[in-house]
Amino acid sequence: MKLKRLPSMREKRHYVTFRLHSNNPVMYSEMKGAVMNSVLNWLGEGGFSAARCRIIKNLWDHRRQVGMMECSPASVDDIKLALALVHQIGDERVIFQVTRVSGTIKSGKAKMK
Repeated sequence: MKLKRLPSMREKRHYVTFRLHSNNPVMYSEMKGAVMNSVLNWLGEGGFSAARCRIIKNLWDHRRQVGMMECSPASVDDIKLALALVHQIGDERVIFQVTRVSGTIKSGKAKMK
């Protein structure tokens, strides 16, 4: 029998919506590797695990280069800074622009459109 946590016991999440500016489209796997590597370098292993960050794969739009990332509320500013530190993915020069930070996926998706 699986026990459920009460809503008050669950850890809160925030969702960071971002846009990737580049001359050529960047694949999801390359973008994910660069972002996670940047977050790990900036926060270290302890901060990385405390941030509980992950990129939501089915919300990555390859054509428009828009995506969403989930993290803990205390680490939103660190995640935004780590995104700003990514300047190159492979041979492609890139710029990450954070468009919105929201508390729900629904309101974050509304800004993506």
